[in-house]
Amino acid sequence: MKFLRFAAAALLASVLLSGCNDAAGPSADSKAAAKAPVTVAAIEAEAQGFTVGATMSARTVYVFFDPQCPHCAALWNSAKPLKSQAKFVWIPVGIIGQASISQGATILAAKDPVAAMDEHEASVLAKQGGISASGDIDAQKKIVEKNTALFNRFGFASVPTIVALHAQTGALVTNEGAMPMADLARLLGLQVPASGQ
Repeated sequence: MKFLRFAAAALLASVLLSGCNDAAGPSADSKAAAKAPVTVAAIEAEAQGFTVGATMSARTVYVFFDPQCPHCAALWNSAKPLKSQAKFVWIPVGIIGQASISQGATILAAKDPVAAMDEHEASVLAKQGGISASGDIDAQKKIVEKNTALFNRFGFASVPTIVALHAQTGALVTNEGAMPMADLARLLGLQVPASGQ
């Protein structure tokens, strides 16, 4: 009996650690709607985020994230050791709640979005709720809403969601959920840093 409780708890923990999704879940209408094909071209044309890493890199990794999602904070930290090998474009969406839209807009509006994201994600991981929305962020809220519409049109179910072209094969790769740095590197076809073996 003890083993069954442990196994059930382990299964629940593994599900919870992978990603965050809309608590309400997709409606019957959204399930019935045809999903748009996921393409890098559509993301480049329609999504707006901020860049971390090798800005001149030919390798671009797009990450849809919700500021209220702790799994997104975990992926933020997992991606840091890989930023010398690729350009990561972090695209805020609002699928968890209104705070997500305001916090995503605040990060986009920051003078240094990377520093704002570091501060925010540290707060989220510490279960302190993240940064407070500040300033005139109406234009950035519209960007987050547009990003969210694209995310939904693709039919993604949870955040973080990664979209990239594999560094070795050029094939489109997508993944919903956080993962350790070494697994992320392998998914993207990047080198696993020596310290991340």
